[in-house]
Amino acid sequence: MSETNDLTPAEARLWRAFPRGESVDFRTTENADQAIGDAGDAGDAERTVRASVLRALLIKAPQEEGEIAALRVTGARIIGVLDLKYATVDAAVQLSHCRFDGVPDLYGARLRQLDLSGSVLPGLTSAALRVEGALRMTDCRMRGPVRLGGAQISGALFTERAEFTAPDDSEPVLQLNQVVIGGDFWAPEIRAHGQVRLTGASVAGRINIQDAVFDKPDGTALDAQNLNVGAHVRARCIRVRGRVELRGSRISGRLDLLHARLSHPGDTALRASSCVIGELWLRRGDRVEGALNLRRSHMEILTLEPEMLPDRVHLGNLTYTVLAPHEPPERRLPMLERDDDRYEPHGYEQLTAAYRHVGDDDAARLVQLAKQRRRRATLPWYGRLWGYVQDATVGYGFRPLRAAVWLLSLLAVGSIAYGLEHPRPVKAGEAPDFNAVFYTLDLLLPVVSFGQESAFAPDGWYQWLSYSLIITGWILATTIVTGVTRTVSRQ
Repeated sequence: MSETNDLTPAEARLWRAFPRGESVDFRTTENADQAIGDAGDAGDAERTVRASVLRALLIKAPQEEGEIAALRVTGARIIGVLDLKYATVDAAVQLSHCRFDGVPDLYGARLRQLDLSGSVLPGLTSAALRVEGALRMTDCRMRGPVRLGGAQISGALFTERAEFTAPDDSEPVLQLNQVVIGGDFWAPEIRAHGQVRLTGASVAGRINIQDAVFDKPDGTALDAQNLNVGAHVRARCIRVRGRVELRGSRISGRLDLLHARLSHPGDTALRASSCVIGELWLRRGDRVEGALNLRRSHMEILTLEPEMLPDRVHLGNLTYTVLAPHEPPERRLPMLERDDDRYEPHGYEQLTAAYRHVGDDDAARLVQLAKQRRRRATLPWYGRLWGYVQDATVGYGFRPLRAAVWLLSLLAVGSIAYGLEHPRPVKAGEAPDFNAVFYTLDLLLPVVSFGQESAFAPDGWYQWLSYSLIITGWILATTIVTGVTRTVSRQ
């Protein structure tokens, strides 16, 4: 190639160093720890390397016996497009703290290792890339879309402190859809000004996005539908403006959202529906701005602080074994009442099961009572009326002592009233001695008979009192039977 016959001094240095895997550092003392600035400087000519020369170097792969070839370049300005499309490169490639004028094209390439740490790029086209080792983009500044969809990385992917932006938001700034990572995805403190897409990605190890910033306030900031993670997702202290989409994801370990700030007002802030997650931690952070959707998900441990819950939550068919921290029902029930203002019995049953799991039966009963009261609002008027009667008398069977209080109160009223004015006997001379207490019990208890009610017949308002006691006794008996039946069926 003509490029290899007319090498600049900088390119000649690379050509000599490559066969022995030696590093070539073009940085000066003043900017030793920085990439070349976007505007360039007077020293660019001394460290400018043509992308076509790098391609020839990697494809021709000059060898030196007894040495391991590698491209290790620091602080270079790379002009042109580094085109390694479908290429197979056996040497490790390190292009750190470099500035690329063109978007490298690594589509379908096979590399042993790629390190772009600290570099500035106008974007990266690397869909279907295969990397045998690690892919490093630590401290990179990406000024255009990074396309890694369908890539397979046998090692880990490192993007810590990287910044991703694009001239427009027509496509995601970081595309990792369908990517397969054999190790960890290490990305703490990244800054993404646009959408990050992880749909269908598979990460065998952990994902670390602690202290990351995802900013797309008008749409989905982090799209990770059908994500599969073999260990934990550490997302502590993340700041998100826009939706976090996790629908259908499987996270074997913990989804850690401690101190997170999720904001998407007027829309969904976090959607983790139809997910299988070992543990979800949502606590110690700011109140979620936007809806929280956990429908149809399954979690072993759900750590959820009431203070972080937004005005709208969707919990239909959410299942969990443990709900932490342990809070009284008064603190947990509002989240069920915010669920679209619809009656969802499953949410109450799940919360009841969580309280019973830790042995708090009193709290479980209160949740069941709240469930019946919520259900009452969905019934027709006669159903609501009967519900109010059951609630006032025996608390839907969850407060049976109320029936005893009502019974004793009515017994006292009847005993006093009939004790002051005895009803006349039905058959004079045949009636037993009148007993006001047992006469009132005869009126109140539908099944038990002491022979008093049939032997005496009150007059006037005492007769109306007897009718009231009989009706009230039937109502009490019916509600008690209903409550006992409900209790037995639960057990």
